[in-house]
Amino acid sequence: MQKSGMMKKERIRRFSTARIIEHLLIIVTTVTLFATGLSQRFWTFHVSKWFILKMGGIDNVRFIHRFAGLIFCIELILHLLIAVMGVTFKQWQPTMFITKKDFADAKHNMRYYFGFENHPARCDRFDYMEKFEYWTILTGGLLMILTGLILWFPALVARFLPGEIIPSAKALHSNEATLIFLLNAVWHIYNSIFSPDVFPLDTSIFTGHISRERMVREHPIELAQMEGVDIEKIVENNHRSAAGQEEAKPSPL
Repeated sequence: MQKSGMMKKERIRRFSTARIIEHLLIIVTTVTLFATGLSQRFWTFHVSKWFILKMGGIDNVRFIHRFAGLIFCIELILHLLIAVMGVTFKQWQPTMFITKKDFADAKHNMRYYFGFENHPARCDRFDYMEKFEYWTILTGGLLMILTGLILWFPALVARFLPGEIIPSAKALHSNEATLIFLLNAVWHIYNSIFSPDVFPLDTSIFTGHISRERMVREHPIELAQMEGVDIEKIVENNHRSAAGQEEAKPSPL
């Protein structure tokens, strides 16, 4: 029982200070972009009109949206440059790359949910759902930057490209923004706040630490590599701890 409690309390460093700061900046930037962008798209809504008036008018909203877009562009470029340089020169592991194992893990979990497997998929630093979310937002962000620049400088773009690209960019920009907003609102916020495993809040990206219990459950392959042991030993010790907890529970009368 004591050993099980110690495992729960043990914290493991998962994110660096740089990643924590990056995440906080992304939160501020994306919230600003969502608020100023969606209020322009859905301008007929009462809440959008109220927001635009509170911000001092549509010109102010557009200025803030474009300024936040520039900041987001810088953040994304820096993120990609640091990632490429880290993998190339510092021998970082490209843990966000999609591999065959991710498809196998997705299939395994589907079987697990329907009772055909005894345990969920054993994942490395990032599981297939985290990778899907990352690449969806990353590629969507690049598309938002490209289409946003086209909408910002339509006359310049029309000098070199057909004029039809302007309304196409507008449709792509607004629809992709809505898609990313829904992805964040439904998927990311659920996994970070409302999921039973982390409720009321997954604090790992804010503190940089995660409990060893969660590492065993969600990232056992990474934990095994960190501790230099076989993954089966990690899983076996977790099963023993869980069994000890069950034995320590008081018997019902």
